[in-house]
Amino acid sequence: MAKLKTIAVITPGGDAPGMNTAIRAVVRTAIFHGVKVWGIKEGWWGLMHDNLVELATKDVSGIINRGGTILHSRRCPEFKDKANRRLAYQNLRAKGIEGIVAIGGDGSMRASQIIMKETGLPVNVIPATIDNDIPGTDYTIGFDTAVNTAVEAIDKIRDTATSHQRLFVVEVMGRHNGFIALDVALVAGAEACFIPEVKHNINQLVKLIKAGHERGKKSFIIIVAEGAADSHKIVAELQRRLNIEVRLTILGHMQRGGVPTALSRELACKLGATAVELMIKGGGGYLIGAISDKICCSPINKIYKAKKQIDLEQLRIANMLAT
Repeated sequence: MAKLKTIAVITPGGDAPGMNTAIRAVVRTAIFHGVKVWGIKEGWWGLMHDNLVELATKDVSGIINRGGTILHSRRCPEFKDKANRRLAYQNLRAKGIEGIVAIGGDGSMRASQIIMKETGLPVNVIPATIDNDIPGTDYTIGFDTAVNTAVEAIDKIRDTATSHQRLFVVEVMGRHNGFIALDVALVAGAEACFIPEVKHNINQLVKLIKAGHERGKKSFIIIVAEGAADSHKIVAELQRRLNIEVRLTILGHMQRGGVPTALSRELACKLGATAVELMIKGGGGYLIGAISDKICCSPINKIYKAKKQIDLEQLRIANMLAT
């Protein structure tokens, strides 16, 4: 096997805390093994427009604790056009790039599968998304940070809810799944949680809150994943049917930023190093994840269409502990 000489690293799609940590791990592992690294700026759009920069060890100094991505990101529907992809491949060949490490979510994994199929170029994917919806890994880079950000906010909201004897509906991110909402609800002690995977029942929620009132409970926190229901309508309905003040807090994009937690950083360091060393050994086409604290490499062509299932047992436990 010929020695790998040059790779590229890219962060397409949405940002997640810990991406910079992963970039640092990729760059420093590659350089340690004598491999040149190009950083593709602004995602697939940057690859199409030849926006690449060679990265040295000093370029990733001081970024291990920074949120976001120093390579920046950009949505690129144009990359679905085969002519645009051919242009991107020409830019890869011009730089002598022999493999790519993509740090991103499900969109990055699907694009990587297409690139490998059309070019034969090896691509390893590091799962980085706050949604935690990637199969082949227990946790994605950024998920733990997003959960901690939301929990910190909800702990503060509960102080106000208790002081003023109010009900707060808190909307967290999760258009297509409830991974964030479910973790947040469990560890923040929420009274109820609405997620896209389970049809919500407003009548049951009203009954639960009334039962809490009868036990002397004065405040409530309801967690809603953004894709589960219209939070404004839930607030209006609860306000109409209950004799309690109801407030809505939408946490929004604050969950995507901030200093990555130790867990997000640890994951990024391990996955970044493994992605590069595997490629140096001739291993390409893998999703590098962690299952039960062990690094696992899953073939992308077998999992890129798969859907990660949420643990509904966790919802049962969260509901049980909220009673």
